[in-house]
Amino acid sequence: MASLYIIYSLQLDRYYVGITQVTLEERLLKHNQDKYSGKNFTAKANDWQIRLEIQADDYAHARRMEIYIKRMKSRKYLELLIASPEERDKLFQKCKSI
Repeated sequence: MASLYIIYSLQLDRYYVGITQVTLEERLLKHNQDKYSGKNFTAKANDWQIRLEIQADDYAHARRMEIYIKRMKSRKYLELLIASPEERDKLFQKCKSI
């Protein structure tokens, strides 16, 4: 089990894209409880909320989707993914077997 996720902090007004092999609820709890302290970006806030989760075929597939999204460097693209099932399907298929 692997998934890509997008979380949002109202405090920072920023999104974060990540992948996980545990449940998203477990992962979110760690982000909000400062389990990733230090230089980790999510340690700057404790109000992270789930905005999107995409189940991947495997960890490598989730990682390809994460890399693709991060290379876009676009808040608009993240918001499009969150709002559009069609865009999510395109991403899923595009990164399935690169």
